[in-house]
Amino acid sequence: MQPFTLLIKPSGSDCNIDCKYCFYKRRAPEVGQGRQRMSDEVLERLVKDYMELRFPLAGFAWQGGEPTLMGLDFYKKVVELQKKYGVSGQEVGNSLQTNAILLNDEWCRFLHENKVLVGISIDGPKEFHDYYRLDHSGAGTFDKVMRAIENCKQYDVEYNTLTLLNDRNAEHPDEVFDFLVGLGVKFVQFIPCVEVDPVTGEIADFSITPKQYGEFLCRLFDRWYEYGPRKLSVRDFDSFLSYYVTGRHSICTFDRQCSQYIVIEHTGDAFCCDFFVEPKWRLGNIFETPIEKLAASSKKRAFARAKTNLCNKCLVCRYLAVCRGGCMKDRAPFDKENYGRESYFCEAYKQFFDYAIPRFMQIAAEINAESAARNRPVNR
Repeated sequence: MQPFTLLIKPSGSDCNIDCKYCFYKRRAPEVGQGRQRMSDEVLERLVKDYMELRFPLAGFAWQGGEPTLMGLDFYKKVVELQKKYGVSGQEVGNSLQTNAILLNDEWCRFLHENKVLVGISIDGPKEFHDYYRLDHSGAGTFDKVMRAIENCKQYDVEYNTLTLLNDRNAEHPDEVFDFLVGLGVKFVQFIPCVEVDPVTGEIADFSITPKQYGEFLCRLFDRWYEYGPRKLSVRDFDSFLSYYVTGRHSICTFDRQCSQYIVIEHTGDAFCCDFFVEPKWRLGNIFETPIEKLAASSKKRAFARAKTNLCNKCLVCRYLAVCRGGCMKDRAPFDKENYGRESYFCEAYKQFFDYAIPRFMQIAAEINAESAARNRPVNR
């Protein structure tokens, strides 16, 4: 079967900080509230079943909520189980997406020794990060995150950054770019924030507008291009380059279908996508159905196909092949049932594609030429 990654939420939606824009605050009540923890039984079942699929690379992505709330002993057990159920030559990849608050010396030693890739959520310089990313007392978390980053550097933990673009930091692409480059990271990821206020039914105030996103992407592209595309990976830009080099995207946002991973909640319940953890898209439970059957189920296939339900505006768009309507979560922020609407960020993407695609194609041509030169036979 086609390999897939597990996106695992061992502590569910539970978190040790209180971000104002947290999308769990607007999620279905079935997701759960308060303290949520994965049991040893659920952990062993999911590791055993997944490792026994014998994928060349078994990918475990630990997320939340805040996954470090499980405690370090939980992840030591994860590694033990992966060794127990793996076979010689089978590669395992663990990644941890975290707010980093708890990453002390002991954590960082473990992460380094076990080659865990850490994604650290940080929204740019202190003035932007501390505006929305607060602890439960209302205090900013920037200083704690920066201490964790220093710990990661000290113990040579491989880490990258995830920045949520909101109405504040999106207005300052240069400051955000310079700050992230100054951290020394080699890979950065930006996610545009768009949520609906449950009280008003309108787009929440902290959300980024299409105009802000389009202008941010264009300026970010300029800075990346000037800095050196080989020196810094930007997740979305990597995907566009992949498309122009290989014909395939590297992320599901712009791919034809949504089928790259499944989500496992702390209870063992499985869902199609992190943004669609809701009853409609519950695939089942790993104690009832083997993981490989959940991933290949008719409901998972239906979800994957839903992305191909494009509006007429998309079907006649000159950028259809590279965009594919964007992420389904952005097509229907007001109506989760209507996946055929145009993306909330449609105009942002068109602005960006007009601006950047010629240079993406230029970079891709250079990569292809270099590859051809390396593979050219040498006459003797």
